[in-house]
Amino acid sequence: MENILTVTNLSKKYGSLLAVKNLSFTIEKGNVYGILGPNGSGKSTTLGIVLNVVNKTKGEFSWFNGTTSTHEALKKVGAIIERPNFYPYMTALQNLKLVCKIKDVPENKIEEKLELVGLLDRKHSKFRTYSLGMKQRLAIASALLNDPEILILDEPTNGLDPQGIHQIREIIKKIAAQGTTILLASHLLDEVEKVCSHVVILRKGEKLYSGSVDGMLASHGFFELKSKEPEKLIQILENHSSVGEVKLVNGLITAFLKEELSAEFLNKLIFDKGITLSHLVKRKESLEEQFLTLTKNQSN
Repeated sequence: MENILTVTNLSKKYGSLLAVKNLSFTIEKGNVYGILGPNGSGKSTTLGIVLNVVNKTKGEFSWFNGTTSTHEALKKVGAIIERPNFYPYMTALQNLKLVCKIKDVPENKIEEKLELVGLLDRKHSKFRTYSLGMKQRLAIASALLNDPEILILDEPTNGLDPQGIHQIREIIKKIAAQGTTILLASHLLDEVEKVCSHVVILRKGEKLYSGSVDGMLASHGFFELKSKEPEKLIQILENHSSVGEVKLVNGLITAFLKEELSAEFLNKLIFDKGITLSHLVKRKESLEEQFLTLTKNQSN
């Protein structure tokens, strides 16, 4: 797999504040990565360093398997790390033509990119008439004009209403489906769960987890069960090697799995021991539950 970006032991100090602490991760081609963490966790600083707008204190990063200088590599990167900044009295089309001149790329992709972000019918409207969501979508179109290999977005849905959030997320999925690698910073678990294939979780500049969203904590999920004989049922579950913690709350038993176990197998096992279930559902832990599990052991 081609590595688009490799970050190794990266640190950034602002005076006595360590904003990024010994951070390492790899971005592989063709995936959607989320850098997830609360405000102040070092997400924007990390993006700033790899985009050459913030100086690192120590550590290394390299683009495209280290085969090219950062200056050359950034020509293949599209990025939005601040509020979209266009001329208010110029139309979307005029603004994008200006971006093409600055980036030294041909203008023949403008309409295609406007269509991708759903703004082709508003190409002659002045930027000042755009809603916040439309401004953000125009910024994405602008970042795509050079057909970048990776698109970097810092909090792409910040401040948007639910419809605007949905539109941006759908556009991100569409861009990813066309083969563009995406790296987005977000403090929203929901965003990462819906949009990303991989996640790097930061807290106070430190990496807590890096890997696939599905494989996070290698969670095997949990069962919810109900029976008229809860004590007996709990005993059976606790004695099974695939089951970890078992909880009983308001008549609902929750059994967390240590390894894979099918609902069919568990149902038969319990039935064979003489217990009939009135409720059996297998669930996957949400990213939020796993995130909380991961962060609760960290000191404040």
